[in-house]
Amino acid sequence: MEHNALSSLLGWIPLFPLLGFLVNGLLGKRLPMKLSGTLASVAIGASFVTSVLVFMQFVQLEESARLISVSFFHWMHVGGLSLDWTLQLDPLSLVFALFVSGVATLIHIYSIGYMSEEKSYWRYFAYLNLFCFSMLMLVLGGNYLVMFLGWEGVGLCSYLLIGFWFTDMEKAIAGKKAFVVNRIGDFGFLVAMFLMFAHYGTLDFLPLFDAIGGEASGSWLPTAIALFLFIGATGKSAQIPLYVWLPDAMAGPTPVSALIHAATMVTAGVYMIGRSHVIYTLAPTALAVVATVGALTALFAASMGLAQNDIKKVLAYSTVSQLGYMFLGMGVGAYSAGLFHVVTHAFFKALLFLGSGAVIHAMHHVYHAVHDHHKDPQDMRNMGGLKSHLPITYWTFLIGTIAIAGFPPLSGFFSKDEILWKTWESGHTVLWLLGFCAAGLTSFYMFRLLFMTFHGKYRGTAQEASHFHENPLVMTVPLMVLAVLAAIAGFWGLPHFLDVAHVGNRFDEFLAPVFYSGSELHLRHAMAGHGNVAMEWLLAGLSVCVAIVGLLVARRLYLREDRKAASLVAQFPGLHRQLLNKWYVDELYQTIVIKPIGATCDFLWKYVDALIIDGAVNGLGSLCVAAGQGVRRLQGGRLSHYLALMAAGTAVLIGWVFYF
Repeated sequence: MEHNALSSLLGWIPLFPLLGFLVNGLLGKRLPMKLSGTLASVAIGASFVTSVLVFMQFVQLEESARLISVSFFHWMHVGGLSLDWTLQLDPLSLVFALFVSGVATLIHIYSIGYMSEEKSYWRYFAYLNLFCFSMLMLVLGGNYLVMFLGWEGVGLCSYLLIGFWFTDMEKAIAGKKAFVVNRIGDFGFLVAMFLMFAHYGTLDFLPLFDAIGGEASGSWLPTAIALFLFIGATGKSAQIPLYVWLPDAMAGPTPVSALIHAATMVTAGVYMIGRSHVIYTLAPTALAVVATVGALTALFAASMGLAQNDIKKVLAYSTVSQLGYMFLGMGVGAYSAGLFHVVTHAFFKALLFLGSGAVIHAMHHVYHAVHDHHKDPQDMRNMGGLKSHLPITYWTFLIGTIAIAGFPPLSGFFSKDEILWKTWESGHTVLWLLGFCAAGLTSFYMFRLLFMTFHGKYRGTAQEASHFHENPLVMTVPLMVLAVLAAIAGFWGLPHFLDVAHVGNRFDEFLAPVFYSGSELHLRHAMAGHGNVAMEWLLAGLSVCVAIVGLLVARRLYLREDRKAASLVAQFPGLHRQLLNKWYVDELYQTIVIKPIGATCDFLWKYVDALIIDGAVNGLGSLCVAAGQGVRRLQGGRLSHYLALMAAGTAVLIGWVFYF
């Protein structure tokens, strides 16, 4: 009975935003602006409410029954490939459905205020709904092809939303860059699917994982599939070397950045590895690659966030770095810890992006009021002292900053510390050290952002300062809700060394049936709480210490002694230039990849295609035309010419007969 009810509700979760997209896409231009935004918000809100109803019924099921696969219709039958349109409900897909629809609802509501002056209001909300539909299909899909459909859907929507203001060439190019880089990763995903089908004859999760489960650990096939899947994940979730599209994605509207960075696209790669854990568990080499790339990305991206002056760029590199932590967790086999960081990150990163949007919105209105159209409203060097002008934005932003910096008892501390602990516990000491250093850098660049934006004196004119005012409730209420979630969400995954009340790590327990079989689960329950508690306390203490160091250094350089930062830059200009220009990675790609490919394409176009191929085809055509023109003279229609030719031919024949 419960299964039937859940199956009926499951299809509505992605269907609501799809309906919102269709209504706004077909009729939005004729609807009043506020109605268009309200419809889109109600659509994704209905999806969230349905997810909550599903969750309430789902937790009443026995653990062994928490896997429901629903086939809605037969999709395709080609050769040996037969696929249904299947959705799968289990703890993993349900967690993602909850936070994707929940955070997206808040972002939709916020967008009603943020985009209120946009002419293509309806088009924006249609894209947002389509984005959410695609992400929900991705996480609820019951086979790799349905997942891939959602995977491509979020890629398309990111292209549409990043390049939303497409009349601005810079923004259009940013959208194109995201699209192209992601296609490189998608190649890996496609190859992985080809390997799965070629060797196991199916793409459905359940029979596929049963078949792969018979492979020996470390054999080449699971390893190859896992590595190709990871190539797809590096594109979608912005890991080395395919992270370069994400910072440029800031060209889109700020709520879009919040949606991409917190609840949808960039988490897709982490989800895909979690969903494919059966394959990765059989491929220790692939897991090592995932963990190493994740740790390197966490540190490398954090270093690039140290010197950025664009408030959204700092947050963008922060996202790349935090995604590195998630992959580090997945790579050391701590799937639950990596996914817990996905959830807490969704709350505090959505909060930080929407907070930065509130700042940019306020700065934009101030510049508009004083008729200054030259200053950049995103440049932190133009800000300062906004704490008193935007109090709600400040206090909520402060909570998000403390959460991501890893201070207890906010959510980021619990999830990040769990990843670092699992990394250490699994014997990856060097990777732990990389993650530990990245934690210190994270604290520094986030408090640098906070101090430069909200503290000190306002760096503009007194006339500008007189025009500041807090943003409307439609923008500040989502900030307050997200701030509460960012503050308390960590207690859902309380580590056992802090579990004095013995409530357990509820997040880990909820997901455990996905990652462990019955006997493994029993053993896991029996072993709970038997780790090295003293070492866990020590590492957690070190994490807090390094976060405090980051805070104090940022305070000294940017709050108490502002000139100290300037003198430090003057002392190390080369290093500062490297950080400011993001280690020149974009320029390096431009030199060693894009320019050679462009030159090769130019050569193939101008010489191989236009000169040789077109020349051969056109030359043959010209030769035929010339031959036709020559022969045409023989068909002039004059009888005397025909008789003369006949006589000449006869003479030649007679001569040839007598001669030979």
